[in-house]
Amino acid sequence: MKRLAGKVAIITGAARGQGAREAGLFAAEGAHVVLTDVLETGAEVAAKLGESAVFLRQDVANEEDWCVVVQAALARFGKIDVLINNAGIFHPNSIAQTSAADFDLHYRVNQRGTFLGMKSVVETMKAGGGGSIVNISSLAGLRGYPDMIAYCGTKWAIRGMTKSAARELAPFQIRVNSIHPGLVDTPMMKEGLSSEALAQFVSAVPLGGMASSGDVAEVAAFLASDMSTYVTGAEITVDGGLVL
Repeated sequence: MKRLAGKVAIITGAARGQGAREAGLFAAEGAHVVLTDVLETGAEVAAKLGESAVFLRQDVANEEDWCVVVQAALARFGKIDVLINNAGIFHPNSIAQTSAADFDLHYRVNQRGTFLGMKSVVETMKAGGGGSIVNISSLAGLRGYPDMIAYCGTKWAIRGMTKSAARELAPFQIRVNSIHPGLVDTPMMKEGLSSEALAQFVSAVPLGGMASSGDVAEVAAFLASDMSTYVTGAEITVDGGLVL
């Protein structure tokens, strides 16, 4: 039997990169998938997955958008078993050059979006007898890196929110875990880092090279599946042993 057969999952930031790969794997493993993103190209990703997938445009920082997504998921598929809080932005810059507006944008997308996602599915998951929430943090949520104050701040916050939610929601059989990718071969990573900085990071990966989106998606699928029913509050690194 497929790992996610019969499950219904919401995946944010699913128009490209890691989120699109997660959506593809989840559908292949038997899940019904609600893909969301601010990018309308998410509709093309969903169309390729067929009847098991639907796309909704969503600003994850907007509480009303979350209400629409949850109601649409319930209307289309009848329940919500899994939430993958994948949407995020990455605009590295020095402290002095980070504007208050960009700092706030990191907060809104990365941290507030994750909070609203968890908040929005809790009651539905309780009513359904449980569920799995997977928050995509980062290796930058476990360490400090120069020129990433806004990004690091939000990814550490996701780590803390995950720990708190895991404790609070465990009595309802809702598991909450975080994934902490290192270098992943995605447009966001290549847009955010210069080729020189990227090469420096890659040279410090003992396993060599960058992770593929599929490497992260496989961990997300494990945490979403019944193979991880006794795992909550965990933080799983997918970093190839990166030493920087």
